[in-house]
Amino acid sequence: MPKPSVCIKIPKSQGEKTIILTTKFGLADKTLIIQREEESLCIPLVREPQGIELTTLKSQITTFKLYTAVFSEKQLPPDTLTQALQDKLPPNLLAKVPQAFDIIGDIVVIDIPPQLKPCQNTIGEAILQTQKNVTTVLAKAGDIRGIFRVRDYDYIAGEHKTKTIHKEFGCQYHVDIAKAYFSPRLSHEHERVAALVKDGETVVDLFAGVGPFSVLIGKRNPKVKVYAVDLNPDAVELLTSNVWVNKVENRVIPILADAREIATTQLKGMADRVIMNLPETAINFVDAACNAIKPQGGVAHFYGFVRSPDTIENLKQHFSDIVEKNGRKVEVFLYSKSIRETAPFESQVVLDAKIV
Repeated sequence: MPKPSVCIKIPKSQGEKTIILTTKFGLADKTLIIQREEESLCIPLVREPQGIELTTLKSQITTFKLYTAVFSEKQLPPDTLTQALQDKLPPNLLAKVPQAFDIIGDIVVIDIPPQLKPCQNTIGEAILQTQKNVTTVLAKAGDIRGIFRVRDYDYIAGEHKTKTIHKEFGCQYHVDIAKAYFSPRLSHEHERVAALVKDGETVVDLFAGVGPFSVLIGKRNPKVKVYAVDLNPDAVELLTSNVWVNKVENRVIPILADAREIATTQLKGMADRVIMNLPETAINFVDAACNAIKPQGGVAHFYGFVRSPDTIENLKQHFSDIVEKNGRKVEVFLYSKSIRETAPFESQVVLDAKIV
């Protein structure tokens, strides 16, 4: 909508300097569009310059003119996804648009309900409008599958890619979500566990992925040794890059191996602390944790799912029973918590168990 405003007209050669000065004094009206003529610019102002403002402009801008003109208003980007879509979707569909999604580097991953599939490109474009640092929007196109925990995606907006660089707690992670599992939703757990590791500890990360636990631990604790294990060659390749990028190669050792096999050979009895972030099937690898932990004992950070009517207490008992079947004992659960809801009546939980 056109709007009258006081403005300053200057030669194009003086444009950058004038914009800097008027912005510094809080004079520039950022809601209006600068007018460009053949040899000059007209910069809209919120008010006329006064006192030292006018004196400074006269001393630094060789030629200028103040007058009132009509300017076009800038089209400001919408603040929310709902705002961006309110003129593009009918109310019944707008109400079903997910408001939560994962941001991994400059990629958004969203779960589009079936009834919104015909509109997914429109939703993707709206996300690009509202998330200024995002260049790609992907929709989940299936469940996580296979031993490498990967899934398919539909490209719904922006660049056609699955690779990105994700930043978290001062670390950079090269990620390819089509080839190796990564979730930004565990960032608080990466931080929490890293803060618990003490100088001189040996940590075994049994399902390391691209390294969000291992690399952060190595970054925060220069006097530790972390063995980062994964069975997925693509994940280990990315992990190796992340170890190098974050300059922790002297303390984080990537290993391409089966967790159970290496826990009974190379890493047997070495760990003060074991990380078990494979929530779908980590319960099947409790024996590996028991083998990797030092004979005098250590801590296991176990991640699993609890589905109603089961409870965290049920999971604790199940975990303890398996530990005892492997000739060891849970001395105490140091910490247990539901981390996030993953489905109706299902949540991901963490157990920190001291095993002796």
